[in-house]
Amino acid sequence: MIWNAYIKSFTQHLRLERSLSPNSIEGYQNDVKKLQQFTQLRQIEGGPEVITYDLLQEFLAYLHDFQLSARSQSRIISGIKAFYKFLILEDVIVDDPSELIEGPKLSQKIPDVLDVTEVTAIIDAIDMSTPHGQRNRAMLETLYASGLRVSELINLQLSNYYPNEGFIKVIGKNNKERIVPIGEEAIKQIGYYCDYIRNHLPKIAEGHEDFIFLN
Repeated sequence: MIWNAYIKSFTQHLRLERSLSPNSIEGYQNDVKKLQQFTQLRQIEGGPEVITYDLLQEFLAYLHDFQLSARSQSRIISGIKAFYKFLILEDVIVDDPSELIEGPKLSQKIPDVLDVTEVTAIIDAIDMSTPHGQRNRAMLETLYASGLRVSELINLQLSNYYPNEGFIKVIGKNNKERIVPIGEEAIKQIGYYCDYIRNHLPKIAEGHEDFIFLN
């Protein structure tokens, strides 16, 4: 019953204080319940306040025996850490036994890359008879030519665009600035979009006058 009371309070914290989605909350609940089940199997009396670092190490071995993937184990550990941070905030415990617990190392997944045929198919699918189609063609050509992040693409500014020199100035993460070359086809499509679509928009929202791509 002690565990259930704490899990219930933790659930309310996730819902009211952190505004998590129902699916996320359920995931955190399941993580903590796995630790509860482990204590029951080990016949450990008391609630989460009796859990020590050594017991959590045993819990990790318990998870490993179930042949869970490294990603699943890491997810469970993350939930346990969140639970004990909550108990610290509520003054239920003074020391966090999960603080030094490390999850399994996750391998870096190499992102899928579109080949030329797939990129061509995407571009060919654009309806070029509409103003949005012209804009989208220019955006896709720019992405393909420069390898920008989408967030960088939508924030490109006319004042940082140098078509004659063949590059654009990009403001990336942490406001770091870099110079990125851009291909002839992208320059051509941006020019067409600006000359025949963007420059004929009835109104541009205040503060967006310098953005290249407008919705």
